[in-house]
Amino acid sequence: MANGKKTAIIILGPTASGKTDVAIQIAMRLGTEIISADSRQCYREMAIGTAKPSPEELSMVRHHFIDEFPVSQNLTAADFQRLADGYLKEIFSTRETAIICGGTGLYLKALCDGLDEMPEVNAEVKSSLEAEYKALGMAWLQARVAEEDPEFWASGEVQNPSRMLRALSFKRSSGTSIIAFRTNSSRAHEFDIVKYGLLVPREALYARINTRVDRMIAGGLFEEAAGLYHLRHLKNLQTVGYTEIFDYLDGKTDKTRAIELIKQHTRHYAKRQMTWFGRDKDITWLDTTTVALAETILKRIPTL
Repeated sequence: MANGKKTAIIILGPTASGKTDVAIQIAMRLGTEIISADSRQCYREMAIGTAKPSPEELSMVRHHFIDEFPVSQNLTAADFQRLADGYLKEIFSTRETAIICGGTGLYLKALCDGLDEMPEVNAEVKSSLEAEYKALGMAWLQARVAEEDPEFWASGEVQNPSRMLRALSFKRSSGTSIIAFRTNSSRAHEFDIVKYGLLVPREALYARINTRVDRMIAGGLFEEAAGLYHLRHLKNLQTVGYTEIFDYLDGKTDKTRAIELIKQHTRHYAKRQMTWFGRDKDITWLDTTTVALAETILKRIPTL
């Protein structure tokens, strides 16, 4: 490296934007490894519904934070920060670059900037909300968050009940959205960080999402979810692609409607991802219609 530092190259963007393919191409060119920044791909039991890299892709480049934990283990952004620090230390011990690939904005923020200090929430408020959620379900929780904390609803993880419960508990305890406590402070690193976002035109992205969901269904998503049905109470399984199928298995909807909802909720998730990433001025956005995207990124990294 020209400046004597290592470089972490972050490939980010909304779901179905093609991050995995680009990251693998770059990692192979640089002879390095990939750290996944996806909050669900780390769980072994969730394969099809989380769009993990295929076995063939995983064999091409070593990946970290994929298939490393049981679905019963709840990992946080702080856990990811600690683990990613370790992965990077290991990679940089023998290589000049490392690739970080994913779309979980809070995990990427934790790694790059650290986590914000938050006031404690009222324990009674938290307990009451958890009881209401258990009795009234996901739709009720989403409606409460949308009405009481529209800032979080616009950019937060609103398919993740634990995140929503935390946000709503915080809002009811403090009167302030948890979003207001997110800062732009940065952690000190002994390596450089460059961020590249994959920008897909909305209609094209939605078409990609619909196609990928169809592939997941054909690949056995309903069967995978059915095998996890007995664990449906776990927070990690309150995730797009699983909750809709659990509702189908409970007789709350039919199969066609469940598939439609997976596509719809995934599109909504992609929109929230872009809202989150849109606040980060350090991201260089690249048009995915450009040929040789990996080459474009490699040419833009000044230390290579």
